[in-house]
Amino acid sequence: MEEKNRLTLKKAAAHLRTITRHHNLVCGYCLRAGLICQGLTHDLSKLSPTEFLVGARYYQGMRSPNNAEREERGYSSSWLHHKGRNKHHYEYYLDYTADRNNKMGMAGGQMPRRFVAEMIFDRVSASKVYQGDRYTDRSPLEYFLASRDRSWFINDVTKRQMEFLLRMWAEKGEDHTIRYIRKVFLKGKNRYR
Repeated sequence: MEEKNRLTLKKAAAHLRTITRHHNLVCGYCLRAGLICQGLTHDLSKLSPTEFLVGARYYQGMRSPNNAEREERGYSSSWLHHKGRNKHHYEYYLDYTADRNNKMGMAGGQMPRRFVAEMIFDRVSASKVYQGDRYTDRSPLEYFLASRDRSWFINDVTKRQMEFLLRMWAEKGEDHTIRYIRKVFLKGKNRYR
């Protein structure tokens, strides 16, 4: 095993600090939006041995350890475990579907609004944690736009909701967007049904 991917106590402690900081940011946003249970339970699966040990082993501090595991192994066991247990990831909603000719394929189901909101907070918090001083309110939108065309499996309504809210965050800021999510988006009062 390469030295850089060896599990050490130092890397485990640094990984724990990173996921705790990320959790606390998401929790704070969720609480402000009225999503109390989601905020308190956000990403708790990251503390499971399946996710934590891999995350600590591949910890780098400036990006998700799942990417490093994926580069080395060709897949991320931690990510596969995580996305199947956390409803704020659009990948949770991927399923087989059949078209009119009964041809099978994969498609993304529409996410409930409360999980779209948590996903927005998750993306903002990840940007803040990994980018540090380079973070701006445009960072999560830019990350989304860079991969939007390759994200064919995201439900169209969910994709429009994501872009709408990330643009709002970039243009009108954190306070305005969280207030909008709490008072309008979560109540279904906007055009995205």
